[in-house]
Amino acid sequence: MFEYVVVLTGVIIGLAVAHLMQGVAKIVEQPKRVRIWWVHLVWVAQMGLLCMFWWWFEFRLRLIGSWTFQLYAFVLGEAFLLYLQCAFLFPHDLNAHQSFKEYFLARRRWFFGLILANLAIDMLDTWAKGSVYFASLGLEYPITRVVLALLCIAAILSPRERVQGAIVVLVFGYQLSLIARFYDVVR
Repeated sequence: MFEYVVVLTGVIIGLAVAHLMQGVAKIVEQPKRVRIWWVHLVWVAQMGLLCMFWWWFEFRLRLIGSWTFQLYAFVLGEAFLLYLQCAFLFPHDLNAHQSFKEYFLARRRWFFGLILANLAIDMLDTWAKGSVYFASLGLEYPITRVVLALLCIAAILSPRERVQGAIVVLVFGYQLSLIARFYDVVR
């Protein structure tokens, strides 16, 4: 059953990663068409890492014996949110924008709003697995979710490069740390 259920999530996450790779390829193909912005590129790397991590982490779904349509739809919804976040990182028409900075800042409310939605869904999902499971994640889990939510709110409110840069460095650094400390091996 697991293999059947994850086919569509794999397609969605694959499309998300493909969207990121196509965006990077356009930058390489046409380096002078649109000015790059380091914050944007780190978000591209972060979303690529997050898609890979999500797929890696979701392997634990193989332990579920029977699936309901609601659970299936929930997992698809998480994958869809990740796809949307990736889609907001690159415009379909590079010519419509002067720089990735201008493009990203103009869409930051959507991008960070989707991250907030993903955080809320992750908290609900974790809590739905029971208080024992929630407690097993330790104090770091709820604290980081609150901090990440506050960072997203700050990113929505402030278009300043220093704020945007600090946030992406913190988020990317934490994601790398989390994977290295807890999720480098799937059991």
